Amino acid sequence: MVAYDVEKLEGRVKGTFLKGNNFSKTGVLVLGGSSGRVDTVRAGLFANFGAHALALQWFGGSDQSPGICEVPLETFIDATDLLVSRGCDRIIFIGTSKGAEAALLTSTIDRRISAVIAISPSSVVWGNIGAGVDRQAWPERSSWSLNSAPLDFIPADMNWQKEYRDGLVSYRSFFEKCLLNDSEANKRARIPIEKSTADIILVAGGDDALWPSDDFARELVQSRQAHGRSAKLIFDQRAGHRILLPGETTARSTLHSHGGTDEADAMLGQKAWQAIASML
Repeated sequence: MVAYDVEKLEGRVKGTFLKGNNFSKTGVLVLGGSSGRVDTVRAGLFANFGAHALALQWFGGSDQSPGICEVPLETFIDATDLLVSRGCDRIIFIGTSKGAEAALLTSTIDRRISAVIAISPSSVVWGNIGAGVDRQAWPERSSWSLNSAPLDFIPADMNWQKEYRDGLVSYRSFFEKCLLNDSEANKRARIPIEKSTADIILVAGGDDALWPSDDFARELVQSRQAHGRSAKLIFDQRAGHRILLPGETTARSTLHSHGGTDEADAMLGQKAWQAIASML
């Protein structure tokens, strides 16, 4: 264990900064998913390793969108600026689910990002989850914006019929159905991952019941390869959406099904951490 200082951040960049080794030049931006959790526990994994880590609050705070609705990608660029101002010249983004979507997108426009670890990622941009700064959640809008312009996204299929797993709604088929509706929308909404100069690690489980992150991860790998770039996929058929890195005990959602099992999710997380530690 490495002792580290903890600083609460408010203002343009919100979250918790964990200062690692004084001599470290590596800064890790930790992005949670749609729960809105500021993941200081995960940030602590990296601070214990000696890196500086910023668990970012990227929605739900003061002066922020209360939901994931047209969240400016500049939010993550500002966070990178802060890490650079703290002496970091090697920037790593780690994001889960919607946080992975944000991390991958930002890496296509900010060449300072050295690596992205995308856990349960998407290969396309989706619509909003919750309200925007106008406190309105409908009509549907993009999750993200850049330079005040919303990014193209895959529209929701309002005719989708709910499916259940273990008594909870499984949304995987919703996302799969949306992708079948408009091939041109799919092209416009795809994340242009080939533009990213970062090293890419993708972590996905084949039993993801929330969305098809395994298919998304393979599409990202294929897009990279088609343009002469590489991406590493760490995969386990038995794992679900909630992948646990060493020491994490994130509770399962009581609202929707994640798939997988505690054991499989933790095993994939351990496998992912081995690759992450090598990168660090």
